[in-house]
Amino acid sequence: MKVFVTGGTGFVGPRVVHALRARGHEVRALVRKPERGAQLAGWGAQLVPGDVTDPASLRAAIEGCTHVVHLVAIIKGRPQDFDRVMTQGTRNVLAAAQATGVERLVLMSALGTTEATKNVVPYFAAKWAMEQDVGASGLEHTIFRPSFQFGRGGGVLPTFVKQVRYAPVVTVIGSGQQRIQPIWVDDVAEYFARAVDSPDAANRTFELGGPDVVTWDELYLLIAKVLGKRRRLLHVPTSAARAGATATQWLPGAPLTNDQISMIEAGDNVAANTDAVDTFRLPLVPLAEQIRRVA
Repeated sequence: MKVFVTGGTGFVGPRVVHALRARGHEVRALVRKPERGAQLAGWGAQLVPGDVTDPASLRAAIEGCTHVVHLVAIIKGRPQDFDRVMTQGTRNVLAAAQATGVERLVLMSALGTTEATKNVVPYFAAKWAMEQDVGASGLEHTIFRPSFQFGRGGGVLPTFVKQVRYAPVVTVIGSGQQRIQPIWVDDVAEYFARAVDSPDAANRTFELGGPDVVTWDELYLLIAKVLGKRRRLLHVPTSAARAGATATQWLPGAPLTNDQISMIEAGDNVAANTDAVDTFRLPLVPLAEQIRRVA
């Protein structure tokens, strides 16, 4: 088996490549900047230059691979950026996979992606379009919708930990009562690695979450407990948060965008069923341990 991976140099991608290699699979990783793929190459992955927005580069890159793991996404940009990178980029990947006889494609979507939310933010619209195109492609496929992915060296958890460690009063957007189900990023990677050849994963969509469901308030208080801190929570109305995000969201390293606030407002971000747990039987990292690993 040779697995073609897009998005291999992002936050989740290196973990997926590592998990695939640990299971003995050959990996070919698409990279826009080869210098960012040194770690992947060190694990034995083959690097090929290309971009999901360049159909010609994709056809040549996928040739000879039997499976595809498609991870590419953006979290910030104009609506046309989401369409170009995520929606059209996925169509380019699908066309190349169909033309080269790929046996199965595994797609990274996101928890909260539904027909009802596709008009909330461009991110959800693009993820929904990606799912629909994969489902209609005729390719055998698996779609994963993870909740918030926590891990070292990226993602949002290090930011939350810093916030709680250094701020005596922790700001929480809105009521703080929406529920979330964070999952350790290496657990997500293991789901992907097992799904590429699992018969039970064929043509199915799985919602992924960790073993613990908490509210935003409970998350911040748990971080404080793990750090040995006593912290007070201050709830900021979403209107005030939007005003701040509008002023800063396009600055490098901005902590929050208006779209992200809309996604928080959209409601709970928890798995609707236990299909993934029942199918793959993975030992998942508890939330308190996730926080300890980052803290």
